[in-house]
Amino acid sequence: MAEQWIFWLKEVGQEHNNIVGKKCANLGELTKAGFNVPPGFALGVEAYKRFMQETEVTDRLMEFLSTFSADPNNVADTLKYEEASKQMRSITESIKMPPDMEKTIKDYYKELCRIAGRENIYVATRSAGPVSHPGQYETYLNVSGADDVVLNVTRVWSSTFNPRSIIARARLNLPLNYDPIGVAVLTMVDAKAAGVLFTVNPVNGDESKVAIEGSFGFGEAVVSGNVTPDRYLVDKITYEIEERVVSDKGAEFVYNPETKDMEYKELPPDQKKLPCLEDKEILELAKLARKVEDHFGCPQDVEWSISRSLPFPQSIFLVQARPESVWGKKKKESVLGKKSGMELLFERATTPIKVKL
Repeated sequence: MAEQWIFWLKEVGQEHNNIVGKKCANLGELTKAGFNVPPGFALGVEAYKRFMQETEVTDRLMEFLSTFSADPNNVADTLKYEEASKQMRSITESIKMPPDMEKTIKDYYKELCRIAGRENIYVATRSAGPVSHPGQYETYLNVSGADDVVLNVTRVWSSTFNPRSIIARARLNLPLNYDPIGVAVLTMVDAKAAGVLFTVNPVNGDESKVAIEGSFGFGEAVVSGNVTPDRYLVDKITYEIEERVVSDKGAEFVYNPETKDMEYKELPPDQKKLPCLEDKEILELAKLARKVEDHFGCPQDVEWSISRSLPFPQSIFLVQARPESVWGKKKKESVLGKKSGMELLFERATTPIKVKL
């Protein structure tokens, strides 16, 4: 019997990290625990393996790499890896998915549309590695239509061949042409505001506080650091908002229906310095933060999004949760209690080379 390669989020949890990737597993865990997570499904690492092995992709990549030579520790060879990345991604994205896989993904997407009560809903396709590489692979937002969902799943897979990733694998003597990951397909939230929160103060490690950062529009603007977010600090016990810094946010990250692409749109002058969150939303996020931390048993880094079309508090969605990576390391337990040896090696391998001038 063939191994299952696609799952509804409610079917997976933390015990499925190696099957669907950590992002999908954590989203499934949040879903099963009753948190408000956008409906979606997960493609496991087995889907990646099937696509690579049952099509011409593996053979064509091996053929290309048979003539490729470069030193991952030599800055002068960076351009070689960038060119190799372009070729590898082009090969991967030019191959059609096996028909049964394509049909299954489309059927799951159509069921998402049925759940939402409308056709061709917008979804995000997000990478989900069994080993955490935040920001390493790519996310595609506002994908609409069954054909485009299939296309963008393949694009997420091909992002395992981006320059940074293949250089990292070369430094670790790992195969350049193979890095199985999962993919999360999540219903988009029509975000009026979004951002991140930490269940510990990221400045000083104070576990009695929740730190919230947010801006108008989609959360990628905050996560990527492309806007200066509003910042709030909330006491976990009293739920008093102890600090609030409302920034000049400049622009919001939104979907342009004309170009069918995401873009930064300048905010009107009278909105740039307005807070992106109401007090009731700040406090609800703080309460959710504490519940998420209690569920996972350690400080968390959580991505959130607030819908412009739903009533409060149903408007607040959690779209990612993972262990907080800075102060969590400073606990008494070993770092390996949070990260595998491969994760630590990969972190070192992806560190940019410093050039002495």
